[in-house]
This record gives sequence, C-alpha cells and structure tokens, in this order.
Amino acid sequence: MPVPHVLLSAAVSLDGYLDDNGPDRLLLSSPADFDRVDEVRASVDAILVGAGTIRADNPRLLVNSAARRAARRAAGQPEYPLKVTVSASGDLDLAARFWHTGGAKILYTTDKGAERAPDLSATTSVVPLGPDVDWRKLLTHLHDVRGVRRLMVEGGGTVHTQLLQQGLADELQLAVAPLFVGEPTAPRLFGPGSYQAGRLRLRETRPLGDTVLLRYEPTAPGAGSLPNAADRHWLRLACELAALCPPSDTAFSVGAVVVAADGTELARGYSREGGDPVVHAEEAALGKIDVGDVGDVGRLRLAGATVYSSLEPCARRASRPRACARLILDAGVRRVVTGWREPDTFVAGADGRGVLVGEGAQVVLLPEFEGAAVAPNRHLVG
Repeated sequence: MPVPHVLLSAAVSLDGYLDDNGPDRLLLSSPADFDRVDEVRASVDAILVGAGTIRADNPRLLVNSAARRAARRAAGQPEYPLKVTVSASGDLDLAARFWHTGGAKILYTTDKGAERAPDLSATTSVVPLGPDVDWRKLLTHLHDVRGVRRLMVEGGGTVHTQLLQQGLADELQLAVAPLFVGEPTAPRLFGPGSYQAGRLRLRETRPLGDTVLLRYEPTAPGAGSLPNAADRHWLRLACELAALCPPSDTAFSVGAVVVAADGTELARGYSREGGDPVVHAEEAALGKIDVGDVGDVGRLRLAGATVYSSLEPCARRASRPRACARLILDAGVRRVVTGWREPDTFVAGADGRGVLVGEGAQVVLLPEFEGAAVAPNRHLVG
C-alpha cells in the first residue's frame, strides 16, 4: 500500500549521541540549523515523535516562523502540520506541551494502550493498531486516511532505529554538532540490529554555523514481497528513464534499473536506447552487464539483484528471440519491482509476471507508480 515519504531528522554529537544524561536537554543544533528544521517542518504534512521523546524533551513541534505559517495558509494547508505520536503502552503525560499547542493531533497505540490511555477526545484522534505497533499499518493509515504525503520524524532513537531497520525511511537528515558526549548510558541515535546492506547515498552536505547537515538516502532493495523505501526510489528512477525513450506509436516507453542487494546500481536502460528501434528497457540494462560473462561472483550478485521496470517485463515479443521476462530469469535475477501491469495494447493476455513467478521469481507491484509509468504512453492507452 502507498505510504508517505518518511524523513528522519535528528541532531547528534560527533560520537553519535542525541543527548547527555544531564537534567536539561543538550542543545546540539546551531541557530542556523534550528531555522532549517523550522523550514522542513513547514514543508511537511505531519511531524511524528515517540511518546518517550515527549516525556524526555517536552517538545511543542510547531512551525515557529509566522511567514512560513502564513505561506501554509495561503497554500490551503493547516497552519501547523499534523502532530503524531506513538505509544505502545498508552502511558502519556497530559501536561506535556505536545497536547496543548499546534493544530490536529493523532496518537497511534496498541489495543491495550488505547484502553489505558487517558481521555484525549477533545484534542486528539486515537488509533489502535492491534496487539503491537505496526509501522506499515501506521504509515498506510496516515497516507490513506489522513492524507499525509510527507512525514517528518523527529525521534527518538528507538523510533528512528525501527523505521530505518524496517526499510521505511526514505531520507535521513543529520545535523552533526562539533562536540562529544562520551556517556555510555546517554541516548544514542541508532541502536543495534539489522540494517540495510551496503552504503547509503549521500545527497547533500551543508554547513550550518558550526554544525554540518548530512542528507542520506537508503539504496538497498527490499527482500521478498515487502517493498521498502529504496524500492520506491529505484522504481521512481525507472519511470523517469521511461520519459527519455524516443517516441513510438508501436511500442511502449519503459525504463529499467538493475540494482545489487547492497544498493549498488549495476545498470540502467530504456526502450529504443542507442537508436535501436526494438530494444526493450530491461534488455538494454541487462545488456550492459555482459550477463553471459560475469563469472561466479557476478552471477551471485545478479541472483541477489532486483530489476526495476516501469512496465511489467514482457512475456512474448516478435522482435527478439527472448522476451524480457526470460532475459531476467536467464540472468539469474529473482526479484522484479514494477509499477504497471502490461495492458493488451500490443499483446493479448500479456503476463510477464506469470512467467517470472512460474519460475520462482518474486514480482512486486507498486500501483502508486502506475501514473508515472503510464505518462509517456498516454498516446497508446488513452
């Protein structure tokens, strides 16, 4: 199901701490970074913090700039983003500023937490998620029911850790402060556990007074049928590649990207690339890897790779001996992510997914990308 773009935001010391053990909150951000955070808050639909952060820091989570609030109103948005918190236990401090400032609020909790939580009906919607806090269910509810498209997450460390480990964070914004904490029991940004393989992609560095903003983007594909944030990134890129295709009245415009399990891009391609009037996107991308001569290590890498294709890989074609579904299987790839099932425009009963699944491949459909995949093909499908 579609979910919001999830942006994790935090300020940390050089040794990775969110705070020290003192009675007062340790201010890590510079004035310039506080202003940047305010700008980001003004750009999102909702801001989320865990209940532990409310207890520890007592944040208001407001857009402080009057000009930015006015710009939100002029754009038809609420003056303040929706404020969201999560508490499995329902143990909440009603005196906290979170409940008494800003606009609309929502609490996500468990079934038992909803029974225990104090009466919040005057200010806050309470949404039980079942026996446990299910982050995918929470994000889907925010997207589908509350219309949230961009979600800023401001902590704490447990929330950041869970979202990143579950592959649900699209972006990480870290403001690194030039100081050390060095207290083993102080709160850290990330806890132990299983994270994505490989390296994240650095999107931006920016000095902000004496702090430095680092923006990272996860790149490693998901596993099996559960899509992650990186899957959405790579499929978005495939849809952008489709827009590069030379126009045709007899073939679809499609983009494709091949990505290793550690998030390394192996190749990309698009339909009719390089002046070949009949080459397909997956064929163009795989052809750049020299699939027939990659060696044992290369074959192992392809076996763990994912092919992202804006359109479902073809099952049958007249212009080449092998269809794209067969090319993918012969390359050893066993996971495909696509945004659009092939219509019957050129091939009746097209079912590349059936060919792939029939030989053990996993095919993940992200229907929220169908519009982007269809866009360069409007003249063919209406």
